[in-house]
Amino acid sequence: MSDEEIDALLEEYKELFTPQLKHELSIKLKNAARKRGVTREDVIKIIEFAAKNYHQALIDPGEAVGTITAQSIGEPSTQMTLRVFHYAGVREYNVTLGLPRLIEIVDARKQPETPIMEIYLSEDVKHDLERVKAIARQIESTLVENVTREFTIDYTEGLVTVMLDPDMLQDKGVSVEQVVEVLKNLEVGEVEVSSENPYELRVLLSEEYLDPVKVEKLRTKILQAHVKGLYGIKKTIIQRRGDEYVIIAEGSNLEEVMRIPGVDWRRIYTNNIHEVEKVLGIEAARSAIIREIKNTLDDQGLDVDIRHIMLLADMMTWTGHVRQVGRMGIAGEKPSVLAKATFETTIQKLVESAVSGEEDKLPSITENIIIGQIIPVGTGLVQVYMNPQLIKKGESELIDSR
Repeated sequence: MSDEEIDALLEEYKELFTPQLKHELSIKLKNAARKRGVTREDVIKIIEFAAKNYHQALIDPGEAVGTITAQSIGEPSTQMTLRVFHYAGVREYNVTLGLPRLIEIVDARKQPETPIMEIYLSEDVKHDLERVKAIARQIESTLVENVTREFTIDYTEGLVTVMLDPDMLQDKGVSVEQVVEVLKNLEVGEVEVSSENPYELRVLLSEEYLDPVKVEKLRTKILQAHVKGLYGIKKTIIQRRGDEYVIIAEGSNLEEVMRIPGVDWRRIYTNNIHEVEKVLGIEAARSAIIREIKNTLDDQGLDVDIRHIMLLADMMTWTGHVRQVGRMGIAGEKPSVLAKATFETTIQKLVESAVSGEEDKLPSITENIIIGQIIPVGTGLVQVYMNPQLIKKGESELIDSR
């Protein structure tokens, strides 16, 4: 079928679809016609099938979508198995999944327990393994302890000896001079390279660091000193996905990774929702919430309609920043005094409202249930007003006309 014939057929059924749905269906039908050569009967069947499914998916006016959403996400999530997922069989790359991850998302935690980034690369880099390795080294945060084989502190002489590992230096792309510069910047003492061994560094400690009480702090200060790479990225591994290489990073630093040449900043992804909000904005954070919840549920084999997840994400982000579903977020910011009081801190909320003289307009379901009124859901959402005088007048006019 030609594109014109498909458009003419869709025009006949236009009353059954929204303009957006009609447009999407038109594009997909035209693609199918080009690739598979569908007949007029096939197109009619597809249109009717799409219309049937679309109308089955519609929600009745006044439907309690919030309650259904809470039930649809809450019930299956309590049945989750708390499995742990490993990237490419590497033990160190544990990702929080199942119920703990779901709780993490809806609580809007500032930092996920296991932040992970997927870093896609530009066209000229993604097929070249050596260049991908170079970018991975550039991204991965390297500390002094990562390139150190031995570390000793001699308090009798006030001397710290750092024995560097040549293999690790090569692997991380770090020179001895870089490590020396980092140790000098710490200002804990005089740094020199041993004349006998080019990989042995000696630090002659200043007087203030000769106190044995400070030994652990000194050890940590030296070993945790940052040599190169991006802060927050602990490790990187390279995966092959289809015909391209992708860098998986343990840790997250979205803004800095996006600046690195060779990285395709349009396709970078992090599971840190607050970082997505900070760098890319609230709409991107909303999409990240939807994706993270959907992936978590799908991984557990749970089928939840995406519209429920979208509603939850909308509630968490509609104010312009990510809020938790709890008394510090959505539940605590409800306009109704009684609705806030029913969530965990009853007496506190009632006292606060009484002191500030708040007024409750009873806008939603919870507070109307408490006082025994009809709730604004379903038929209770409809308000019918009657003027008895007009009815009386109409009846008398009807009698006169007879």
